[in-house]
Amino acid sequence: MEKVLITGISGGQGRLLARRLLDSFEVCGVDRVAWEGRPKNVAVHQVDLRKRKFEDVFRTEQPTAVVHMGMVRHFRVSEQVRHDVNVRGTKQLLDHCVHYGIQKLVMISSSYVYGAAADNPFYMDEDSPLGATRSYPEMRDLVEVDTLTSAFIWKYPHIRTAVLRPVNVLGYYVHSMIGEYLRQRRVPTVMGFDPMMQFIHEEDVSEAIALTLQHGLQGVFNVVGPGAVPVSVAIREAGSTAWPMPEPLMRPLIDRLFRWGMVPYPAGAMDYIKYPVTLSGKRFVDATGFRPLFGLEEIFHSVRR
Repeated sequence: MEKVLITGISGGQGRLLARRLLDSFEVCGVDRVAWEGRPKNVAVHQVDLRKRKFEDVFRTEQPTAVVHMGMVRHFRVSEQVRHDVNVRGTKQLLDHCVHYGIQKLVMISSSYVYGAAADNPFYMDEDSPLGATRSYPEMRDLVEVDTLTSAFIWKYPHIRTAVLRPVNVLGYYVHSMIGEYLRQRRVPTVMGFDPMMQFIHEEDVSEAIALTLQHGLQGVFNVVGPGAVPVSVAIREAGSTAWPMPEPLMRPLIDRLFRWGMVPYPAGAMDYIKYPVTLSGKRFVDATGFRPLFGLEEIFHSVRR
């Protein structure tokens, strides 16, 4: 059996993925926190991707495949720490993949790297430019990681490398920023705007990663769920109430509350509830036959208040 190393294995998505892969792969993982109650046949190493001990994991476990999802996606740490963990940690991982003969690499990016803008076309494909940093500088590190790995595909073609860009992920176990947004009792929205949004269930993300490994995909792929709905519908179906606010009032308020640690997202994130970011998942479906198992009703039920 192939052995898969999962970075960020102790997080919600990492645990789901590990359990999904156990029937077909040997599974090991690394994380900065422990996984209490993990399956006995899953080895978890509590290390930082930036440290020498991370290289020791490659040397001792000798994986043939790597799934990289061990990035900081929240803003509870400083921008410098977040950038260092995400960008330097990913550079270290890519170097280890080359030096230790990794055959397959899957990097989990995000639809957010495309950026939210008024001129976004509907259902963007993988060739669309990554414009997140134009109005959302806090996304710089994730765009850099995506770009680094995309370049790695062409530099080392003998390693089957895939970059997956899933749309908004919701579920019981995954702690995503969009999940925290929808779980608020009163959810702030930009008055006069109600863009379409796409969602995918956490279990379907694990299935997409498993298919990527099984098919040995190489390239960049959008991963989309069962459909798109206006943000107002998403808020209602999650059991919350929309709270429309004028943008000139809302943006400085969000900025101030973020700096005080009272909201989990910076003001730049507002553009994602103002402008549509919808993706085409045709390339991934053509390559794998992927079909989401969870419908929108089940997705929103997983985060319903």
